[in-house]
Amino acid sequence: MRHFDEIYAIAKDLHGDGLQERLSTPLSTEALANTPEDRWLATMTKSIFQAGFNWKVIEAKWDGFEEAFHGFDVGRCAMMDDEWFDELISDRRIVRNGTKIQTVRDNAVFLHGLRSQGGAGFVLGGWDSRDYIGLLDLLKKDGARLGAMSGQYSMRFCGRDAFILSRDVTARLIAEGVIDKPAGSKSSMKAVQAAFNTWMDQSGRGLTQISQVLAMSI
Repeated sequence: MRHFDEIYAIAKDLHGDGLQERLSTPLSTEALANTPEDRWLATMTKSIFQAGFNWKVIEAKWDGFEEAFHGFDVGRCAMMDDEWFDELISDRRIVRNGTKIQTVRDNAVFLHGLRSQGGAGFVLGGWDSRDYIGLLDLLKKDGARLGAMSGQYSMRFCGRDAFILSRDVTARLIAEGVIDKPAGSKSSMKAVQAAFNTWMDQSGRGLTQISQVLAMSI
């Protein structure tokens, strides 16, 4: 496995001196803790609906989603009854996918349950990046359709420090001998986390920037 500086140099050779300016800076732990829980639910929902669908279509309809789900108020969405669900199934403001609509209620229940631990922003935003796979496991087990890429994208888009195991990131991880195929098993995810932890120690960067550099090194 190469030192992170070597991988950064590869990415810089491909993308030029402007590489650093293209890297994202996650929100602070304080800012994440203060992010309203409806924004966590909204971002989770957008990531779920974008999965396997044209992202531009979801973006174009997003104001309709916000209206249809009443601003993603967690308490209200957690109490979604059959009548409201039936209305949503025929609501042309949104993409009428029943299985994905159901996740709004289920994830609202999940987020509501985090209130006893300090709230969504405190738990999800404050989770230690050195155990990021533990957070992904929580999303997969207790959330709805938040396993794999949807969970990873939702955390990145919420602004927390996060890696995304995209095709290019996976290709770099394979090239570095961290994994030999796309990660999914517990052992492969542990190997990925260990590699990111090493690169964080070497570079002083977080998961987000390391992930982006890996992607741009391909």
